[in-house]
Amino acid sequence: MNKPVLIIMAAGMGSRYGGLKQMDPVGMNGELILDYSLFDARRAGFERAVIVIKKENEEAFRQVLGDRVSQHMHIDYAYQDLFDVPEGYVVPEVRKKPWGTGHAIYAARDLVDAPFCAINADDFYGYNAFKLCYDHLCNLKNDGDVAMVGYLLKNTLSDSGYVARGVCTMDESGHLLDLTERTHIIPSMDGPLMTEDMHTYTRLSEDTVVSMNMWGFPAAMMQAIKDGFPRFLNEDVPKNPEKAEYFLPMVVDTQLSAGKARVSVLTTPDKWYGVTYAADKQEVVDALKRMHENGEYPTPLWQ
Repeated sequence: MNKPVLIIMAAGMGSRYGGLKQMDPVGMNGELILDYSLFDARRAGFERAVIVIKKENEEAFRQVLGDRVSQHMHIDYAYQDLFDVPEGYVVPEVRKKPWGTGHAIYAARDLVDAPFCAINADDFYGYNAFKLCYDHLCNLKNDGDVAMVGYLLKNTLSDSGYVARGVCTMDESGHLLDLTERTHIIPSMDGPLMTEDMHTYTRLSEDTVVSMNMWGFPAAMMQAIKDGFPRFLNEDVPKNPEKAEYFLPMVVDTQLSAGKARVSVLTTPDKWYGVTYAADKQEVVDALKRMHENGEYPTPLWQ
Protein backbone atom coordinates (compact mmCIF):
# COMPACT_ATOMS: atom_id res chain seq x y z
CA MET A 1 0.00 0.00 0.00
CA ASN A 2 1.27 3.47 -0.89
CA LYS A 3 1.74 5.86 2.01
CA PRO A 4 -1.27 8.01 2.93
CA VAL A 5 -1.51 11.42 1.27
CA LEU A 6 -3.02 14.62 2.65
CA ILE A 7 -5.43 16.52 0.36
CA ILE A 8 -6.09 20.11 1.40
CA MET A 9 -9.11 21.86 -0.08
CA ALA A 10 -8.05 25.49 -0.49
CA ALA A 11 -9.94 26.75 -3.53
CA GLY A 12 -12.88 28.32 -1.68
CA MET A 13 -13.35 32.01 -1.00
CA GLY A 14 -14.66 32.92 2.46
CA SER A 15 -17.88 34.77 1.67
CA ARG A 16 -18.85 35.48 5.28
CA TYR A 17 -15.24 36.20 6.18
CA GLY A 18 -14.74 38.64 3.33
CA GLY A 19 -11.66 37.44 1.44
CA LEU A 20 -9.15 34.70 0.80
CA LYS A 21 -8.86 33.67 4.43
CA GLN A 22 -6.54 30.75 3.61
CA MET A 23 -3.78 33.34 3.06
CA ASP A 24 -4.35 35.34 6.25
CA PRO A 25 -1.46 34.98 8.75
CA VAL A 26 -2.39 33.89 12.27
CA GLY A 27 0.88 32.59 13.76
CA MET A 28 3.51 34.49 15.74
CA ASN A 29 5.83 34.54 12.72
CA GLY A 30 3.26 35.03 9.99
CA GLU A 31 2.19 31.39 9.69
CA LEU A 32 -1.14 30.50 8.10
CA ILE A 33 -3.61 27.99 9.53
CA LEU A 34 -2.47 25.91 6.56
CA ASP A 35 1.07 25.91 7.99
CA TYR A 36 -0.17 24.34 11.22
CA SER A 37 -2.14 21.68 9.35
CA LEU A 38 0.91 20.75 7.30
CA PHE A 39 3.16 20.79 10.38
CA ASP A 40 0.80 18.58 12.40
CA ALA A 41 0.25 16.25 9.45
CA ARG A 42 3.99 15.85 8.94
CA ARG A 43 4.70 14.93 12.54
CA ALA A 44 1.71 12.54 12.45
CA GLY A 45 3.39 10.70 9.55
CA PHE A 46 2.19 12.28 6.30
CA GLU A 47 5.06 12.93 3.89
CA ARG A 48 3.13 14.31 0.91
CA ALA A 49 0.32 16.82 0.50
CA VAL A 50 -1.78 17.90 -2.48
CA ILE A 51 -3.20 21.41 -2.13
CA VAL A 52 -6.31 22.03 -4.25
CA ILE A 53 -6.47 25.67 -5.30
CA LYS A 54 -7.73 27.96 -8.01
CA LYS A 55 -5.12 28.20 -10.74
CA GLU A 56 -4.99 31.99 -10.44
CA ASN A 57 -3.98 31.72 -6.76
CA GLU A 58 -1.02 29.39 -7.32
CA GLU A 59 1.66 32.07 -7.29
CA ALA A 60 0.25 33.55 -4.07
CA PHE A 61 0.31 30.16 -2.35
CA ARG A 62 3.84 29.45 -3.52
CA GLN A 63 5.06 32.85 -2.33
CA VAL A 64 3.41 32.64 1.08
CA LEU A 65 4.26 29.00 1.84
CA GLY A 66 7.64 29.32 0.17
CA ASP A 67 10.45 26.87 0.82
CA ARG A 68 9.74 26.52 4.52
CA VAL A 69 7.19 23.76 3.91
CA SER A 70 8.71 22.07 0.85
CA GLN A 71 11.87 21.34 2.85
CA HIS A 72 9.81 19.09 5.13
CA MET A 73 7.04 17.70 2.89
CA HIS A 74 6.50 17.04 -0.79
CA ILE A 75 3.84 19.50 -1.98
CA ASP A 76 1.82 19.23 -5.20
CA TYR A 77 -0.91 21.54 -6.45
CA ALA A 78 -4.18 20.56 -8.12
CA TYR A 79 -6.58 23.04 -9.67
CA GLN A 80 -10.30 23.15 -9.01
CA ASP A 81 -11.99 24.62 -12.05
CA LEU A 82 -15.67 25.09 -12.82
CA PHE A 83 -15.14 23.65 -16.28
CA ASP A 84 -13.39 20.49 -15.08
CA VAL A 85 -16.33 18.20 -15.80
CA PRO A 86 -16.67 14.87 -17.64
CA GLU A 87 -16.56 14.96 -21.42
CA GLY A 88 -19.88 15.81 -23.00
CA TYR A 89 -21.23 17.83 -20.07
CA VAL A 90 -22.01 21.51 -20.65
CA VAL A 91 -21.66 23.91 -17.71
CA PRO A 92 -24.84 26.04 -17.27
CA GLU A 93 -24.35 29.73 -18.07
CA VAL A 94 -25.67 30.75 -14.64
CA ARG A 95 -22.98 28.75 -12.86
CA LYS A 96 -20.11 30.89 -11.54
CA LYS A 97 -18.36 28.74 -8.92
CA PRO A 98 -16.94 25.19 -8.78
CA TRP A 99 -18.97 22.22 -7.62
CA GLY A 100 -18.12 21.73 -3.92
CA THR A 101 -15.88 19.59 -1.74
CA GLY A 102 -16.41 16.39 -3.69
CA HIS A 103 -15.34 18.25 -6.82
CA ALA A 104 -12.25 19.53 -4.98
CA ILE A 105 -11.13 15.94 -4.37
CA TYR A 106 -12.06 15.09 -7.97
CA ALA A 107 -9.58 17.78 -9.04
CA ALA A 108 -6.75 15.78 -7.41
CA ARG A 109 -7.71 12.49 -9.07
CA ASP A 110 -4.59 12.25 -11.24
CA LEU A 111 -2.22 12.98 -8.35
CA VAL A 112 -3.45 10.56 -5.68
CA ASP A 113 -3.27 6.76 -5.88
CA ALA A 114 -3.10 6.02 -2.16
CA PRO A 115 -5.28 6.28 0.95
CA PHE A 116 -5.90 9.93 1.68
CA CYS A 117 -6.98 12.35 4.35
CA ALA A 118 -9.11 15.28 3.18
CA ILE A 119 -9.31 18.57 5.11
CA ASN A 120 -10.26 22.22 4.71
CA ALA A 121 -7.39 24.70 4.39
CA ASP A 122 -8.90 27.23 6.78
CA ASP A 123 -9.61 24.93 9.73
CA PHE A 124 -7.23 24.24 12.63
CA TYR A 125 -7.66 20.57 13.53
CA GLY A 126 -4.81 19.91 15.97
CA TYR A 127 -2.15 17.20 16.00
CA ASN A 128 -4.32 14.49 17.56
CA ALA A 129 -6.78 14.61 14.67
CA PHE A 130 -4.05 14.02 12.10
CA LYS A 131 -2.53 11.22 14.16
CA LEU A 132 -5.89 9.48 14.51
CA CYS A 133 -6.49 9.72 10.77
CA TYR A 134 -2.98 8.70 9.71
CA ASP A 135 -2.94 5.64 11.97
CA HIS A 136 -6.34 4.59 10.63
CA LEU A 137 -5.17 4.93 7.02
CA CYS A 138 -2.10 2.82 7.78
CA ASN A 139 -4.30 0.01 9.08
CA LEU A 140 -7.18 -0.15 6.60
CA LYS A 141 -9.20 -3.34 6.68
CA ASN A 142 -10.80 -3.11 3.22
CA ASP A 143 -11.76 -0.74 0.39
CA GLY A 144 -14.83 0.45 2.28
CA ASP A 145 -13.04 1.34 5.51
CA VAL A 146 -13.67 5.09 5.89
CA ALA A 147 -12.86 7.30 8.88
CA MET A 148 -14.24 10.63 9.97
CA VAL A 149 -12.58 12.67 12.72
CA GLY A 150 -15.34 14.03 14.96
CA TYR A 151 -15.29 16.97 17.36
CA LEU A 152 -17.48 17.80 20.34
CA LEU A 153 -19.90 20.54 19.32
CA LYS A 154 -18.89 22.76 22.25
CA ASN A 155 -15.36 22.84 20.86
CA THR A 156 -16.40 24.12 17.42
CA LEU A 157 -18.76 27.07 18.01
CA SER A 158 -18.15 30.72 17.14
CA ASP A 159 -19.05 33.65 19.37
CA SER A 160 -19.32 35.80 16.24
CA GLY A 161 -22.37 34.19 14.66
CA TYR A 162 -24.05 31.00 13.54
CA VAL A 163 -22.22 27.98 12.14
CA ALA A 164 -23.18 24.96 10.05
CA ARG A 165 -22.18 21.56 11.39
CA GLY A 166 -22.70 17.97 10.33
CA VAL A 167 -24.33 16.32 13.36
CA CYS A 168 -23.39 12.65 13.73
CA THR A 169 -25.47 9.70 14.87
CA MET A 170 -23.41 6.63 15.72
CA ASP A 171 -24.00 3.04 16.77
CA GLU A 172 -22.61 1.51 19.96
CA SER A 173 -19.38 0.61 18.17
CA GLY A 174 -18.70 4.18 17.10
CA HIS A 175 -19.64 3.70 13.47
CA LEU A 176 -21.54 6.44 11.65
CA LEU A 177 -25.25 5.81 11.11
CA ASP A 178 -26.27 9.26 9.90
CA LEU A 179 -24.73 12.67 9.22
CA THR A 180 -27.27 15.50 9.23
CA GLU A 181 -26.24 18.97 8.11
CA ARG A 182 -27.52 21.59 10.55
CA THR A 183 -27.07 24.96 8.90
CA HIS A 184 -27.73 27.35 11.80
CA ILE A 185 -26.24 26.57 15.24
CA ILE A 186 -25.52 29.27 17.81
CA PRO A 187 -24.02 29.24 21.32
CA SER A 188 -26.12 30.38 24.27
CA MET A 189 -25.86 30.52 28.06
CA ASP A 190 -27.90 27.31 28.19
CA GLY A 191 -25.86 25.46 25.59
CA PRO A 192 -25.90 25.19 21.78
CA LEU A 193 -29.15 25.89 19.95
CA MET A 194 -30.10 25.01 16.39
CA THR A 195 -32.86 26.25 14.13
CA GLU A 196 -34.03 25.55 10.60
CA ASP A 197 -36.68 28.28 10.33
CA MET A 198 -35.15 31.10 12.46
CA HIS A 199 -38.15 30.91 14.82
CA THR A 200 -38.06 27.54 16.58
CA TYR A 201 -34.86 26.57 18.39
CA THR A 202 -33.86 23.12 19.60
CA ARG A 203 -31.19 22.54 22.24
CA LEU A 204 -28.26 20.30 21.38
CA SER A 205 -25.93 18.61 23.82
CA GLU A 206 -22.53 20.26 24.12
CA ASP A 207 -21.01 16.82 23.64
CA THR A 208 -22.80 16.14 20.36
CA VAL A 209 -20.22 14.80 17.90
CA VAL A 210 -19.99 16.84 14.71
CA SER A 211 -18.04 16.61 11.49
CA MET A 212 -15.55 19.34 10.59
CA ASN A 213 -14.91 17.84 7.17
CA MET A 214 -11.84 15.79 8.06
CA TRP A 215 -12.08 12.42 6.36
CA GLY A 216 -9.82 9.41 5.96
CA PHE A 217 -10.46 7.45 2.76
CA PRO A 218 -9.07 4.27 1.22
CA ALA A 219 -7.63 4.74 -2.26
CA ALA A 220 -10.78 3.18 -3.76
CA MET A 221 -12.85 6.16 -2.61
CA MET A 222 -11.30 8.29 -5.35
CA GLN A 223 -13.02 6.08 -7.92
CA ALA A 224 -16.32 6.41 -6.05
CA ILE A 225 -15.95 10.20 -6.17
CA LYS A 226 -15.22 10.06 -9.90
CA ASP A 227 -18.21 7.75 -10.51
CA GLY A 228 -20.60 9.87 -8.47
CA PHE A 229 -19.80 13.20 -10.10
CA PRO A 230 -21.61 12.55 -13.43
CA ARG A 231 -24.68 11.37 -11.52
CA PHE A 232 -24.66 14.60 -9.52
CA LEU A 233 -24.33 16.68 -12.69
CA ASN A 234 -27.20 14.82 -14.36
CA GLU A 235 -29.58 14.58 -11.41
CA ASP A 236 -28.91 17.47 -9.00
CA VAL A 237 -27.64 20.31 -11.16
CA PRO A 238 -30.79 20.62 -13.31
CA LYS A 239 -32.76 21.29 -10.10
CA ASN A 240 -30.41 24.09 -8.98
CA PRO A 241 -27.85 24.88 -11.69
CA GLU A 242 -26.52 27.97 -9.93
CA LYS A 243 -25.84 26.60 -6.43
CA ALA A 244 -25.99 22.78 -6.36
CA GLU A 245 -22.83 21.35 -4.76
CA TYR A 246 -21.21 17.93 -4.85
CA PHE A 247 -20.33 17.45 -1.18
CA LEU A 248 -18.01 14.76 0.18
CA PRO A 249 -20.66 13.56 2.68
CA MET A 250 -22.95 12.91 -0.30
CA VAL A 251 -20.44 10.42 -1.67
CA VAL A 252 -19.99 8.80 1.73
CA ASP A 253 -23.76 8.53 2.20
CA THR A 254 -24.15 6.89 -1.20
CA GLN A 255 -21.48 4.34 -0.31
CA LEU A 256 -23.08 3.70 3.08
CA SER A 257 -26.53 3.21 1.55
CA ALA A 258 -25.11 0.75 -0.98
CA GLY A 259 -23.33 -1.20 1.74
CA LYS A 260 -19.95 -0.38 0.21
CA ALA A 261 -18.54 1.59 3.14
CA ARG A 262 -18.43 1.69 6.91
CA VAL A 263 -17.39 4.90 8.66
CA SER A 264 -15.44 4.82 11.92
CA VAL A 265 -15.92 8.05 13.88
CA LEU A 266 -12.62 8.95 15.53
CA THR A 267 -13.50 11.51 18.18
CA THR A 268 -10.90 14.00 19.38
CA PRO A 269 -11.35 16.08 22.56
CA ASP A 270 -9.27 18.93 21.07
CA LYS A 271 -10.71 22.33 20.32
CA TRP A 272 -11.20 23.21 16.68
CA TYR A 273 -10.38 26.72 15.52
CA GLY A 274 -11.46 28.48 12.36
CA VAL A 275 -12.18 31.86 10.86
CA THR A 276 -15.78 31.60 9.73
CA TYR A 277 -16.09 35.32 10.47
CA ALA A 278 -13.42 38.04 10.43
CA ALA A 279 -13.97 38.55 14.16
CA ASP A 280 -12.89 34.96 14.80
CA LYS A 281 -9.33 35.69 13.73
CA GLN A 282 -8.17 37.19 17.04
CA GLU A 283 -9.34 34.13 18.96
CA VAL A 284 -7.27 31.94 16.65
CA VAL A 285 -4.23 34.22 16.97
CA ASP A 286 -4.49 34.21 20.77
CA ALA A 287 -4.96 30.43 20.95
CA LEU A 288 -1.95 29.73 18.77
CA LYS A 289 0.16 32.15 20.79
CA ARG A 290 -0.72 30.21 23.95
CA MET A 291 0.19 26.93 22.25
CA HIS A 292 3.59 28.29 21.29
CA GLU A 293 4.16 29.61 24.81
CA ASN A 294 3.16 26.24 26.27
CA GLY A 295 5.66 24.45 24.04
CA GLU A 296 3.09 22.68 21.89
CA TYR A 297 4.67 24.24 18.80
CA PRO A 298 8.23 25.53 18.17
CA THR A 299 8.83 29.20 17.44
CA PRO A 300 9.11 29.77 14.54
CA LEU A 301 6.94 26.87 13.46
CA TRP A 302 9.25 25.53 10.73
CA GLN A 303 12.69 25.40 12.30
